[in-house]
Amino acid sequence: MFSKTTNSTSGPAIPTRPSTSPSSMEPSRPISSTTSSARPVARVASVLGPDLVFEGSITGEGELLIDGAVKGDVHVSRLVIGEHAHVEGTVRGALVEVRGRVMGNVEGKVVHLLQTAHVEGDITHEKLSIDVGAFFQGRCAQFRPQPAAAPQPVAEVISLDAHQA
Repeated sequence: MFSKTTNSTSGPAIPTRPSTSPSSMEPSRPISSTTSSARPVARVASVLGPDLVFEGSITGEGELLIDGAVKGDVHVSRLVIGEHAHVEGTVRGALVEVRGRVMGNVEGKVVHLLQTAHVEGDITHEKLSIDVGAFFQGRCAQFRPQPAAAPQPVAEVISLDAHQA
Protein backbone atom coordinates (compact mmCIF):
# COMPACT_ATOMS: atom_id res chain seq x y z
CA MET A 1 0.00 0.00 0.00
CA PHE A 2 2.75 2.46 0.92
CA SER A 3 5.88 2.43 -1.11
CA LYS A 4 9.01 4.42 -0.52
CA THR A 5 11.22 5.40 -3.36
CA THR A 6 14.70 6.66 -2.83
CA ASN A 7 15.96 9.53 -4.86
CA SER A 8 19.57 10.43 -4.19
CA THR A 9 19.39 13.77 -6.00
CA SER A 10 16.61 15.34 -3.99
CA GLY A 11 15.59 15.51 -0.38
CA PRO A 12 16.60 17.50 2.62
CA ALA A 13 20.20 18.44 3.09
CA ILE A 14 22.04 16.84 5.96
CA PRO A 15 23.35 19.42 8.45
CA THR A 16 26.94 19.18 9.51
CA ARG A 17 28.33 19.62 12.99
CA PRO A 18 30.83 22.44 13.49
CA SER A 19 34.38 21.43 14.20
CA THR A 20 35.58 21.86 17.76
CA SER A 21 38.85 23.45 16.68
CA PRO A 22 39.26 27.14 17.56
CA SER A 23 39.96 27.99 13.92
CA SER A 24 36.44 26.99 12.95
CA MET A 25 34.40 30.14 13.54
CA GLU A 26 31.79 29.54 10.83
CA PRO A 27 28.32 28.45 11.88
CA SER A 28 27.18 25.05 10.66
CA ARG A 29 25.57 24.98 7.24
CA PRO A 30 23.66 22.28 5.45
CA ILE A 31 25.59 20.51 2.76
CA SER A 32 23.83 19.37 -0.39
CA SER A 33 25.45 17.01 -2.81
CA THR A 34 23.53 18.54 -5.71
CA THR A 35 24.70 22.10 -5.11
CA SER A 36 27.74 22.77 -7.25
CA SER A 37 27.60 26.56 -7.41
CA ALA A 38 29.63 28.42 -4.81
CA ARG A 39 27.64 30.67 -2.52
CA PRO A 40 29.22 33.63 -0.75
CA VAL A 41 30.22 32.76 2.80
CA ALA A 42 28.69 34.96 5.49
CA ARG A 43 31.40 36.66 7.51
CA VAL A 44 31.45 35.95 11.20
CA ALA A 45 32.51 38.63 13.67
CA SER A 46 35.89 38.27 15.30
CA VAL A 47 35.71 38.23 19.09
CA LEU A 48 38.15 39.28 21.78
CA GLY A 49 36.80 37.42 24.78
CA PRO A 50 36.46 38.74 28.32
CA ASP A 51 39.58 36.89 29.49
CA LEU A 52 41.86 38.44 26.83
CA VAL A 53 44.13 41.48 27.09
CA PHE A 54 45.46 42.77 23.77
CA GLU A 55 48.24 45.35 23.40
CA GLY A 56 48.76 46.85 19.94
CA SER A 57 46.76 48.12 16.99
CA ILE A 58 43.92 46.18 15.41
CA THR A 59 42.93 46.90 11.81
CA GLY A 60 40.71 45.12 9.33
CA GLU A 61 37.68 45.25 7.07
CA GLY A 62 35.45 42.96 9.10
CA GLU A 63 33.39 43.06 12.24
CA LEU A 64 34.89 42.93 15.73
CA LEU A 65 33.31 42.35 19.12
CA ILE A 66 35.52 43.31 22.07
CA ASP A 67 34.64 41.88 25.47
CA GLY A 68 38.15 42.03 26.93
CA ALA A 69 40.76 44.78 27.22
CA VAL A 70 42.60 46.50 24.37
CA LYS A 71 45.48 48.93 24.79
CA GLY A 72 45.95 50.41 21.32
CA ASP A 73 44.04 51.72 18.33
CA VAL A 74 41.18 49.78 16.76
CA HIS A 75 40.13 50.40 13.15
CA VAL A 76 37.55 47.99 11.69
CA SER A 77 34.40 48.27 9.61
CA ARG A 78 31.91 47.43 12.36
CA LEU A 79 32.90 47.54 16.02
CA VAL A 80 30.99 46.55 19.13
CA ILE A 81 32.62 47.27 22.47
CA GLY A 82 31.00 44.97 24.99
CA GLU A 83 29.60 45.96 28.36
CA HIS A 84 32.65 44.76 30.33
CA ALA A 85 35.25 45.76 27.72
CA HIS A 86 37.94 48.39 28.26
CA VAL A 87 39.67 50.11 25.32
CA GLU A 88 42.52 52.63 25.65
CA GLY A 89 43.19 54.19 22.26
CA THR A 90 41.49 55.61 19.19
CA VAL A 91 38.47 53.69 18.00
CA ARG A 92 37.45 54.01 14.34
CA GLY A 93 34.84 52.33 12.15
CA ALA A 94 31.86 52.80 9.88
CA LEU A 95 29.59 51.65 12.71
CA VAL A 96 30.77 51.91 16.31
CA GLU A 97 28.59 50.69 19.17
CA VAL A 98 29.89 51.31 22.68
CA ARG A 99 28.52 49.43 25.70
CA GLY A 100 31.72 49.44 27.76
CA ARG A 101 34.59 51.82 28.52
CA VAL A 102 36.63 53.78 25.95
CA MET A 103 39.51 56.04 26.99
CA GLY A 104 40.32 57.76 23.71
CA ASN A 105 38.76 59.29 20.64
CA VAL A 106 35.91 57.63 18.74
CA GLU A 107 35.50 58.17 14.99
CA GLY A 108 32.69 56.69 12.93
CA LYS A 109 29.95 57.27 10.43
CA VAL A 110 27.41 55.97 12.95
CA VAL A 111 28.29 56.06 16.65
CA HIS A 112 25.92 54.72 19.30
CA LEU A 113 26.63 55.00 23.03
CA LEU A 114 24.39 52.64 24.93
CA GLN A 115 23.22 53.03 28.53
CA THR A 116 26.27 51.27 30.00
CA ALA A 117 28.85 53.19 27.90
CA HIS A 118 31.62 55.26 29.47
CA VAL A 119 33.57 57.35 26.94
CA GLU A 120 36.33 59.82 27.80
CA GLY A 121 37.49 61.37 24.55
CA ASP A 122 36.28 63.25 21.51
CA ILE A 123 33.73 61.80 19.11
CA THR A 124 33.78 62.57 15.38
CA HIS A 125 30.67 61.27 13.67
CA GLU A 126 28.14 61.58 10.89
CA LYS A 127 25.31 60.24 13.09
CA LEU A 128 25.49 60.04 16.88
CA SER A 129 23.05 58.64 19.41
CA ILE A 130 23.55 58.59 23.17
CA ASP A 131 21.22 56.57 25.37
CA VAL A 132 20.05 57.84 28.75
CA GLY A 133 22.57 56.74 31.38
CA ALA A 134 25.61 56.72 29.10
CA PHE A 135 28.64 58.72 30.29
CA PHE A 136 30.44 60.93 27.78
CA GLN A 137 33.21 63.39 28.65
CA GLY A 138 34.68 65.18 25.65
CA ARG A 139 33.70 67.06 22.54
CA CYS A 140 31.75 65.83 19.59
CA ALA A 141 31.99 67.07 16.02
CA GLN A 142 29.69 66.12 13.21
CA PHE A 143 31.13 65.74 9.75
CA ARG A 144 28.93 65.74 6.71
CA PRO A 145 29.87 64.01 3.51
CA GLN A 146 30.66 66.40 0.71
CA PRO A 147 28.01 66.37 -2.02
CA ALA A 148 29.29 65.20 -5.34
CA ALA A 149 30.31 68.23 -7.36
CA ALA A 150 28.48 68.75 -10.63
CA PRO A 151 30.79 68.25 -13.56
CA GLN A 152 32.06 71.54 -14.90
CA PRO A 153 31.44 72.13 -18.60
CA VAL A 154 34.65 72.11 -20.55
CA ALA A 155 35.02 75.06 -22.90
CA GLU A 156 36.38 74.10 -26.24
CA VAL A 157 38.17 76.67 -28.37
CA ILE A 158 37.81 76.14 -32.06
CA SER A 159 39.95 78.23 -34.31
CA LEU A 160 38.48 79.05 -37.66
CA ASP A 161 40.83 80.38 -40.21
CA ALA A 162 39.13 82.60 -42.76
CA HIS A 163 41.66 81.66 -45.43
CA GLN A 164 40.71 77.99 -45.41
CA ALA A 165 38.00 76.98 -47.79
